[in-house]
Amino acid sequence: MKKALLGTLLFTLQGCVNSPSTTTVKTALKSELEPELAQACIGSTALDGELRTRFKPIKDTELLAQAIGEPLKGKLCQGAVYQSTQEVTIYRAWNSTNPNSQFGQWWSFQYPSGTIADYRKNYEICYQWSPLDKLVQCTLKIGTNVVVGNGQSEQCSEYLSYPVSVKQQVFIAASAGAVENCQSFNGIMRWQ
Repeated sequence: MKKALLGTLLFTLQGCVNSPSTTTVKTALKSELEPELAQACIGSTALDGELRTRFKPIKDTELLAQAIGEPLKGKLCQGAVYQSTQEVTIYRAWNSTNPNSQFGQWWSFQYPSGTIADYRKNYEICYQWSPLDKLVQCTLKIGTNVVVGNGQSEQCSEYLSYPVSVKQQVFIAASAGAVENCQSFNGIMRWQ
């Protein structure tokens, strides 16, 4: 019965894949069928303040599908696709021991602040992936398509997992060609 219901609902939702509410519905449906794995998406995919004037919403089902993840597998819980119409400053914390990670897919509109532990939790960044010892600040080029959404839950290890997050993240499929005017900063140990 559950499989028949799931099949019918997914068939009905197929035409609406690009809608932020669809990803929320799919996650809610998964929560009903597998409550131990899923959590409802929280936060919003809407852009606030000045960012709203620097982007226009577009339809790009393929890009959205790349950014959305399953519960406990990371990526985004929900997302909306936008195209930049003006230059926007974005940030990425990365791993200095892997120079190729400087221009990864996951970015933020917000300058990182607070504790590293809180930053990892807010953006679901497992310790195995990066010591977060470098920061790059870049300008997103006009005409770049991005997905803006809230983080999906992540299982880092048997002992550490992160819940879904209200914090907005920015997914850029090929960021090396989508950014310019980049500045790099070093993480420095500082204890309070």
